Amino acid sequence: SDILTVPDAMGLGLYFVTGEGPKFKNPVQTAEAIRNLRVPNVEKELGYVFDAVRTIRRELDGKVPLIGFAGSPFTCGTYMVEGGSSREFPTIKGLAKESPEVLDELMDKVAETTIEYLNAQIEAGAQAVQIFDTWGAALEPDDFRRFSLASMQKIVDGLTREKDGRKIPVILFTKGAGPLLKDLAETGCDALGVDWTTDLADARKSVSDRVALQGNIDPCILYSSPERIREAVGQVLASYGKGPGHIFNLGHGVLPQTPVDNVLALVDAVHGQS
Repeated sequence: SDILTVPDAMGLGLYFVTGEGPKFKNPVQTAEAIRNLRVPNVEKELGYVFDAVRTIRRELDGKVPLIGFAGSPFTCGTYMVEGGSSREFPTIKGLAKESPEVLDELMDKVAETTIEYLNAQIEAGAQAVQIFDTWGAALEPDDFRRFSLASMQKIVDGLTREKDGRKIPVILFTKGAGPLLKDLAETGCDALGVDWTTDLADARKSVSDRVALQGNIDPCILYSSPERIREAVGQVLASYGKGPGHIFNLGHGVLPQTPVDNVLALVDAVHGQS
């Protein structure tokens, strides 16, 4: 799976270019293109993901929980509108300023599809779900609340929150969202991912123990020695402090060429010190 499986299912034609990452053959950059964007039948278009969820859940046999995931509508939207990866997001930001109601329509369509997509993952056996909002914080605060936060709120409100008598936790992660954590905590989610640019002590103070916090060691630490990794783990644990509600994690994804032995050292350090 990938965060871009949803836009691909909407007919944008996902492909990859070596050294450049994901691209779309059919980006949507006009009101007409967004109006004509189809909302797919997720069971038909993305059934392979749900088959994988069922298989993995069976093979795990209860050893660890299985987390489903999707990209946030705005993060997916950056690729859908720009046509691929971007650093400045000029086209989608321009759309937000010139035709905000058009961008609202795109966010609604992606949110509706994502609700169905995540609920199907839950039905197939995912025991928690996470929404990755990698690029939401690239927006100024008011635009973040309108285009990124509102669409994630719509998803949270539409998700299955209990299955087989057990709660299905929902995790939101907006990269670089330190000042926005309070707004994110008010969505009704169960946990917030925090990247390494925000001290966990400050994050905890901001959300007042309303949600669990997930994070937030810098992934670059995994290029260093096991001794340095253990030291950094201790610093993160001390930053969060005593009490429940901390899910130890990286502050973002695993970087290329990360030695597997260093990941094992990280896990051992967390188990040993927490």
